[in-house]
Amino acid sequence: MKKVTNVSLGGRSFILEEDAYSRLGKYLEHFRSRLTVSELQKGEVMEEIEGRIAELFYAEVGDGSRVITLNQVEKVTRELGMPDGSPEGPDPQPASGPSINKNKKLFRDMDNKAVAGVCSGLALYLDVDLTLVRLVMLLALLFGSAGFWIYIIFWIAVPKADTPAKKCDMYGIPSTAENLSRFAREQGGYKK
Repeated sequence: MKKVTNVSLGGRSFILEEDAYSRLGKYLEHFRSRLTVSELQKGEVMEEIEGRIAELFYAEVGDGSRVITLNQVEKVTRELGMPDGSPEGPDPQPASGPSINKNKKLFRDMDNKAVAGVCSGLALYLDVDLTLVRLVMLLALLFGSAGFWIYIIFWIAVPKADTPAKKCDMYGIPSTAENLSRFAREQGGYKK
């Protein structure tokens, strides 16, 4: 019989076996120690990584009534890796560059904005040149009032990418530890 511990991650409650809890705690401590950002940014990245862990645990066990095992924790830590790109877990795989996920989400890009980040976000989402999107939006604005209202609607309806996890979604890359750390460290656009 194993002892279990209740934990809260990313606003969700989970039950972890004692050894799984210990392993997760060590991973998070190790992760935090390898971050090369300011203390304020470390807090932001740690919140994001805990939220991502919660999402992965929820995908594994659902509502939290099932117990999370050491194998599940190791699977998640291997998937997330470390902020410097090194793998984490008992079976390290060679680190590779970020894999592009074609499941991009539409956000306003606050790092490359001219006014509200609408054109920059659309350019990333549609995978077209930013100048082209800005030119089309300007022409729509100049040759009819619909362009103004379209821009205003996007400004209101499209959320801004203001966290590392949202930036990963905007660029269509996985929310791994390395990518979350990169966005917190750079406070700017994604650099390949």
